[in-house]
Parts: sequence; C-alpha cells; structure tokens
Amino acid sequence: MKNFRFPRIAVLLIGASFFSCESEKTVQQEEISQNNVSKEIIAKLADFDVNTSDVRKVDFLLPEGKTTPMYQMEGDIHMSEAQIMGLPSLQNLAGKNYHTNNLVSQNKVITIIGYTGGSQALSTKEQTALQWAVDNYNALGLSISFNLTYGTDYQSKDMVVYRNPSQSGTGGSAGFPSGGNPYKYVQIYGLNNYDTNVVEHVITHEIGHSVGFRHTDWYSRQSCGQNQNEGDAGVGANPIPGTPSGYDPTSVMLACFSSSEDGEFNNNDIIALNYLY
Repeated sequence: MKNFRFPRIAVLLIGASFFSCESEKTVQQEEISQNNVSKEIIAKLADFDVNTSDVRKVDFLLPEGKTTPMYQMEGDIHMSEAQIMGLPSLQNLAGKNYHTNNLVSQNKVITIIGYTGGSQALSTKEQTALQWAVDNYNALGLSISFNLTYGTDYQSKDMVVYRNPSQSGTGGSAGFPSGGNPYKYVQIYGLNNYDTNVVEHVITHEIGHSVGFRHTDWYSRQSCGQNQNEGDAGVGANPIPGTPSGYDPTSVMLACFSSSEDGEFNNNDIIALNYLY
C-alpha cells in the first residue's frame, strides 16, 4: 500500500501537491516479501489483467476490528483467495475496456452503509463525503443505484464504507465485483486533514473499483508521476467507447489524486458509467 508518493523530485509531508489514492509503501513494508503468495494465485491474477509485481498477503481490517486474510494488489485492490480463484480467464477475449470482466448485476439496488462504530467509525466529514459520493452516482440514473444508511449492522449490506485507523498513508482501498455483487469492503484512511471534496473523491474512486472500474491510467500510473503499467496480460486494454484512449487528467478513477480534487465525475467518467450501467 502507498504512503506519500514522489511524483518528480521530492514531496514533503506538508504541502505536497499529490497523494496516492491508496498509500505508498513505507520502508518497512518494502522489506516484506511477497508473503508466500503461491504461483497459482499469481498466475490467476495475471490471467485477469492484474499487475502481479507487488502482490502480498495481508490481514485485512474489518469494520468491527477483526481481520481476515486477503491478497492486496495494485495498491488499493483486495480479494480473498476464493474470489481470486473464481475469476474468469481473459486470455480468449478479443479485448477489454478499463473495467473488469466482472460487473454488478443490472437493475440492482446496492445497500451501502457508512460505519459508525468504534475506531472504524466515519467522522462527520467522512459521512458527508459518502453522502455526496452516493448522491453523484444516483443522480446519473444508472441501472444500479445506492441505498445509503449509517450504523454498525453491516453484515447484511452489499457494501460498507469505514475508516482504517491503523493504516499509514492517505487514501483508500476496495476490490472488484464478484457474483453480480459489488465488492463489500471500502476502507479510507489518513484523510482527517483534507477537505470534504477530497474525501468525496477518494470514496467515489473506491466505490468505482467496487462496481468494476480499473484505474483510468492503469497503463502508466501517470497521475502518480510514474511510468508503470499495471498489466493487461497481453490481450490489450481498449478504452470504453466514447472515452479517450490517452491520458484523462481529471478522471475520478486516476490511480493517484491531488489535494485540490472537487470530488465530481468528469464527462468521461459519466460516459463510462452509462456505458456499463
């Protein structure tokens, strides 16, 4: 996971112009091995167009404070072993867009809860940002919609948004859909010092992953000041029809975000959402 990123020369902890939407790795984390990730897991992820250069097994924090083993990849994507092994093969497909093969079922009302219990509780600002993010999705009249509540009874919900107080860095994490359902767990962290619009952006971005979107700049991570391809398994990655094939500097799904984000979809984000849903 990422901490403050280093886009060109150096970034100070205060006054940095860009931050990752997941946290960059600390030195201690960099020294950790791949956590005995099996060749089978690596092969399955590679076959699904996931960058396998830094896959690691982690203890994923749940809203009530318990942890569960998961695999972390591409900085802000988490999946269980069962979810990974259940991914379909993309090798025989003619091409792909900037979204995963698995999507949320059409005409689905997604029950989403902002967690309010204990140290994982969303702050008042984070709850407001979540409301804004959900309102933006619902305003598009998509075939999926969100029914937002707040509380601690998250087990029956399709998605839970909560804070991870033990995670270093600034940003969030989520995963990809499976079985026609969105990814359930959306974490955010390190956002106390940022305004509501930035928090809205991070939540919107992670919900985007949960309903099936890849990073808009997956092929370069240009928004992070990098030139690193997240991987396409050799089958190509074509843009969603009507969206740019090159760099889109204001997309909410860029790999990294700035401290001046407004939290809103750009026109291409809206085109992409309407194409999928």
